[in-house]
Amino acid sequence: MFKRFRRLRMNENIRAMVSENHLEISDLIYPLFVVEGKKIKKEISSMPDVFQMSLDELLKECKELEKLGIKAIMLFGVLENSKKDSCGSDSLDDEGLIAKSVRAIKEKFPNLIVICDLCFCEYTEHGHCGIIDPKTKSVDNDATLEISAKQALIQARAGADMIAPSGMMDGIIEILRKSLDENGFENLPLMAYSTKFASSFYGPFRDVAQSTPSYGDRKSYQMDFRNGKEALLESLEDELQGADILMVKPALAYLDVVKEVSQNSKLPLCVYNVSGEYALLKAGAKAGVIDYQKMVFEIMIAFKRAGAKLIITYHAKELAKMLKEGL
Repeated sequence: MFKRFRRLRMNENIRAMVSENHLEISDLIYPLFVVEGKKIKKEISSMPDVFQMSLDELLKECKELEKLGIKAIMLFGVLENSKKDSCGSDSLDDEGLIAKSVRAIKEKFPNLIVICDLCFCEYTEHGHCGIIDPKTKSVDNDATLEISAKQALIQARAGADMIAPSGMMDGIIEILRKSLDENGFENLPLMAYSTKFASSFYGPFRDVAQSTPSYGDRKSYQMDFRNGKEALLESLEDELQGADILMVKPALAYLDVVKEVSQNSKLPLCVYNVSGEYALLKAGAKAGVIDYQKMVFEIMIAFKRAGAKLIITYHAKELAKMLKEGL
């Protein structure tokens, strides 16, 4: 007798009972972009409903996020060009943009998990993710490790709940773990951007973060998107170095990598549903060619099915409302 798979699909309640994957509001992490100034809330044309916000406006946003049940944010600083320099000094200052913002958020919203992106591209005049070697015109890996450790301590002292180094420097997790532990932050977790590809899907992010490189590209330090085995090696190496959470970025075009990492690591896995993925769906909705809400939800379940536990997504607020309404 052939198997009748349809028996468990005959009504919604049965389908819900046997569903293998579920999306919860607690799975979602919402990216926020803070700028200097007051009363600033600037929408990004390539990313509808995503804003650069001054701290006063960002605090209002955090209040809304808590009401929606969103428990975590990923915080990025967007610095004025006049304050950028060759080594990202503002990110190494206890009175810099990110440090001040973290302190203010944690004072007002102590239960909101603040995950700090740790990188230099938003703070340097050249737009690359670390110190530039003048001979090669590329990022000097080990010099960048040294100042990354300093940036991590700035974020830790400010009250960050988690640090997520995104520059794809070799050895970054080991150096940060050692520095944090030696300075009394042994319980501060690290979310590794463990498999971050040199991707075309980042375009709109560079509009909001103002982090486009002034020359060249990031292919010498971010991963070649043609490589799957290397992607697994990158993530497993970060696990060995002491990462607490791994990440695959981007997400949608890399579900094979998400699955491979999830099957070979015991650590929680996060995916970053990046700006290009978000912008494509927004454009499809504007053109009237997709059922936007259903497609967003289906993509999120694809991330969970592939093995992701956490999802960084610009759709987080919309998804929280959808989940509360029972979609």
